[in-house]
Amino acid sequence: MQSGVRGAVDRMKRPKITIVGAGSLGTAVAQWAVARELADLVLVDAVEGLAQGRALDLQQAAAVDGLDLRISGTTSFDESADSRVVIIAAGQPRQPGMTRDELLENNVRIVAEAALQAASLSPEAVLIIATSPVEATTYAASRVSNFPPPRVVGQSGALDAARLRSFIAEETGYSVREVQAMLLGSQGDELIPLSRYISVAGIPVTQLIAPGRLEEIITRTRNGSAEIVNLLKTGTPCFAPAAAIVAMVDAILHDRKRLLPCTAYCQEEYGAGGYFIGVPCLLGAGGIEKIVEVELDQREKELFAAAVEHTRQLCEAAKRFLPRTRKAK
Repeated sequence: MQSGVRGAVDRMKRPKITIVGAGSLGTAVAQWAVARELADLVLVDAVEGLAQGRALDLQQAAAVDGLDLRISGTTSFDESADSRVVIIAAGQPRQPGMTRDELLENNVRIVAEAALQAASLSPEAVLIIATSPVEATTYAASRVSNFPPPRVVGQSGALDAARLRSFIAEETGYSVREVQAMLLGSQGDELIPLSRYISVAGIPVTQLIAPGRLEEIITRTRNGSAEIVNLLKTGTPCFAPAAAIVAMVDAILHDRKRLLPCTAYCQEEYGAGGYFIGVPCLLGAGGIEKIVEVELDQREKELFAAAVEHTRQLCEAAKRFLPRTRKAK
């Protein structure tokens, strides 16, 4: 087979990822995805020229390492058709002093519109939602897309687990590769790290870090986004969230069967009663292939119930901002 024909065939076989939002987070997702040569990319943004410029820059960057990916930017969803994964990273950014809940109205509207268009053009895609507040925006995407719950995933816990692992590695002096962490709940104050499931090279973290110091590290993890927002003044975290999203995409595209904390629809699991909340998930080709239930103590059950209640309130509020083109599930 001639090289030109072979290249054309290879391009036909590659999956397509669409990233909605070409701001700092969407661009960082694209950069990580290009570096790992995951798929062809389509960047979509309402601002004329933004997605096109980012895509052109990334296409030229890919050429430096000889990566034969097709990267395009557009203001229309048409090019996103038949995407394997659609990542929604568009929305109002968080400012210093703001809570995630204050972003609710604008971001629910933005995500709902993006999910509607993505679902109509890529009916077999997995949707990954990164826009805050992620429990409410993931709910909005699920409701308007009418996708099965396993194919609508919120990015939250994979990022928080990475932050926690980073802090523990720094504290203990071990490689971050040796640190395993699991957590539940919502981002921020309702994040629930499960201390007895955190280990360093198989050693329970409670044997390596004193209880008081471990609680300080957990508190810093809960405030991970706010810490960066306060330092940047006019920006939000992008590199770590993007890396976490790309880890999720990689697990889906390559059917890795990775256990990652994600925002997932839980009915009977953990007694959540039909809401999107952060739980350990097995990610593979079908999206969320299994929600893994771990044993919780009484205090953890109480904290998780509080996180579910907060999510319920957010979702009830979000209903007011959804388009009326589809009925609720």
